[in-house]
Amino acid sequence: QVQLVESGGSLVHPGGSLRLSCTASGNTFNIYRMAWYRQAPGKQRELVADITSAGTTNYEDSVTGRFTISKDNAKTTVWLQMNSLKPEDTAVYTCNVDSFDRRYWGQGTQVIVSA
Repeated sequence: QVQLVESGGSLVHPGGSLRLSCTASGNTFNIYRMAWYRQAPGKQRELVADITSAGTTNYEDSVTGRFTISKDNAKTTVWLQMNSLKPEDTAVYTCNVDSFDRRYWGQGTQVIVSA
């Protein structure tokens, strides 16, 4: 089992920055991918960014160049640095990890981008 704890969500003005953190505990040895998803009101959940154990990253088109995903080498923490935030980035952001046995989800952290 893997437990995930997220932090960093907040209210921020357009153009501002936030850094989300997700810390994994438990059986983290078999984690091979870590990711951030988001779900805006009335919309389906979408992948924002992910990173493999080898460090390969992937971004949703609308966040490319603005968001950066990173992790520590122990695979216990994944961060999402979000810059130049826009109102359309408003959503609940949820951490996700894939382990060899199953996929795990965090509880989510709210990001609101508003003037």
